[in-house]
Amino acid sequence: MKNVAIIGAGTMGNGIAHTFAQCGFKVQLIDINEASLKKGIATISKNLDRMVAKEKITEADKAETLGNISTYTSINEGVEYASLVVEAATENVDLKLNIFRQLDEACPDDTILATNTSSISITQIGAVTSRPDMVIGMHFMNPVPIMKLVEIIRGYNTSDEVTHMIMELSKQLGKTPVEVNDYPGFVANRILMPMINESIETFYNGVAGIQEIDTVMKLGMAHPMGPLQLADFIGLDVCLSILNVMYDGFKNTKYAPCPLLVNMVRAGKLGIKSGEGFYDYTESKKAEKIAKQFLK
Repeated sequence: MKNVAIIGAGTMGNGIAHTFAQCGFKVQLIDINEASLKKGIATISKNLDRMVAKEKITEADKAETLGNISTYTSINEGVEYASLVVEAATENVDLKLNIFRQLDEACPDDTILATNTSSISITQIGAVTSRPDMVIGMHFMNPVPIMKLVEIIRGYNTSDEVTHMIMELSKQLGKTPVEVNDYPGFVANRILMPMINESIETFYNGVAGIQEIDTVMKLGMAHPMGPLQLADFIGLDVCLSILNVMYDGFKNTKYAPCPLLVNMVRAGKLGIKSGEGFYDYTESKKAEKIAKQFLK
């Protein structure tokens, strides 16, 4: 398994591509938007420069990593020789199902199809393909090149063989894989998102201010980033999407998103990506500084 295709050149997609390429895999990075591909490669190059500056890799390592990545705007061309495809598109059910229908037709019969979804059912995704036994979840954490955890999610029909292969592959990437079963939110977001949602409720109900809530969690619970700041970092729209998936899946009101979160997303206040969420990131370099605090 040396040829890996990544669908989506956004934050997660370029991070996954970076990780595979740095470990010697030939990576086909696919996005329908040429500008997104250029931005993704620029991000990878910048992150590699940071590693060179810290003397974690050499300039030759950087050049080799970038040389391992090819870009495509067509799924059909990019997956032709892939042994594994990792889909990292927007967290939207219909979009992902459509992508997997295309992948099922375009990929060789023995290609494993993985998704980086953080909450959507692997079983549902696998059901739209002719190879549900070869569909699996690989939920990487952001920032991918740094974070060690990968949630490996088995769909109802995912085979033991495919699960074992992906667990071992994750170890080759220097990651720690954890096998979990296919329920809404899996483990990471089933625990994390209700905490973030409750933090938003706490602010919404006037119990404490934004900085006060984050300070309590950072100093009292030793979290590297407060939950409201983390929500901005993840993207409030992504948090809302995950909570809605869990609420629809469990029909339990404890997963219902806070009205404040809903209104902020409607207003376009999505966190770092939009320049404003619970914190204001409009000042030059402020978002980058906050992200670097988390990466230390």
